[in-house]
Amino acid sequence: MKSLNIITLSSIIAILAIVAAAIGLFWRKGGEPFSFTTLHGQKVQIFGQGVYQKDTLFFGAGFKGQDAVVLLLAVPLLVISIILYQRGSLTGHLLLTGILGYFLYVYASMALGAAYNRFFLVYIALFSASLFAFIQVFSKVEIESIASHIPGGLPGRGLAIFMLVSGVVTLFVWGAPLVSALVQGGPPDRMDSYTTMVTYALDLAIITPATILCAVLVLQGDPMGYVIAVPLLTLIVLLAPQIILSTVFQKSAGVPFTTGEMGGPVAGFVILGFIAAWFLVDILRGVSSVA
Repeated sequence: MKSLNIITLSSIIAILAIVAAAIGLFWRKGGEPFSFTTLHGQKVQIFGQGVYQKDTLFFGAGFKGQDAVVLLLAVPLLVISIILYQRGSLTGHLLLTGILGYFLYVYASMALGAAYNRFFLVYIALFSASLFAFIQVFSKVEIESIASHIPGGLPGRGLAIFMLVSGVVTLFVWGAPLVSALVQGGPPDRMDSYTTMVTYALDLAIITPATILCAVLVLQGDPMGYVIAVPLLTLIVLLAPQIILSTVFQKSAGVPFTTGEMGGPVAGFVILGFIAAWFLVDILRGVSSVA
């Protein structure tokens, strides 16, 4: 029954994500971008069309890149994971943990951070279903089976170093602008019309500590480190194409970027994505012999 609950919740996530992402990506009803004065007295451009018409030009266009990744990569991976999980595959179980972690991150961000729109309840449903499906599937991973593959079968020090570096980079990238804004007494960059920085909060409160905890556990030879690593690596892998596509949509919508602003994040996430994919495949291959 519990396994059925995971499969049911995962199937609901796939269906709702297809609806939300497809309409978010393709629906263009609305007007043109327009100027808006924020609570902090700043002039920003509002997207003005489609589902994200009340979001800023930067985030509204960026959400379309996210929707494209959800449709083209995340949902197919979720379906494959469900099938493998049903067959009792530990590889499928870990992959399902990873992809559910991605959906949890994406729709927690949408439910808490996107400007209110007609799909708000769908975002809440996706956030809730992803949260409870992730908790269930994460808690059911066969730790003993993973433990038997650690000696020589799974990445160790290299994975720990990558996780630690990823956590430190995230801490610096998000923490530095917040400290700078605090010192200057103004809002952080890209806060625009929003009242808080949801991505910063999620990454600094959850992702960064999780990467450090993962690194410590892997170095100690604790199999739980690998269970934590899979959703973190999956998130990094899927964020790479998401950043690329979001940047493309933002540029085409008229968001001004310097060459450095475009090339730096894209190149950085592509490199991180390739390294994360290598470690993720290495982990999944290492446990693939377990039925």
